[in-house]
Amino acid sequence: MSNHKDEVEFPKMSFLLMTVTTGFVGGILWSLIGYLCYYFSFSTIEPNILLEPFTVGTWRESWIGIILTIILYGIISIGVALVYYILLKKLNTMWVGIGYGFVLFLVVFMILNPIFPSMKPFFQIDINTLIAAACVYILYGLFIGYSISYEHNELKYFKENELKR
Repeated sequence: MSNHKDEVEFPKMSFLLMTVTTGFVGGILWSLIGYLCYYFSFSTIEPNILLEPFTVGTWRESWIGIILTIILYGIISIGVALVYYILLKKLNTMWVGIGYGFVLFLVVFMILNPIFPSMKPFFQIDINTLIAAACVYILYGLFIGYSISYEHNELKYFKENELKR
């Protein structure tokens, strides 16, 4: 039998901090999966393309470039998660996250495409790369969206039940 006094109570994380953490972890996790897709030739676009507009030299292909790229994706992903938090957190369905990921895919591959010199125009990218990238972005959007919406609805549920007592 355990005594409730013996249990360790962890400090509660604010919803906003949870969103920031979800964004950072999601960016790191899904950029690693993007690197795996590139490594196993599912994609011809290396994730370190993110550094291309800002750097000169081949250092971005070394381990330091890979680590920096992964961290940068984590930081950018915080912004992506905050946008979801502000606009879509109340929509508790996986389809919103999937749609969000697909919209992110279209934004990167169609709108932001010109800022990455080594990326071919959208309709010239091979189909395997487009499918792999779309899948990674969709799963990334699902991860971000469902994590944030689930937490929002859990907090809402507990607040409503606490008020009834």
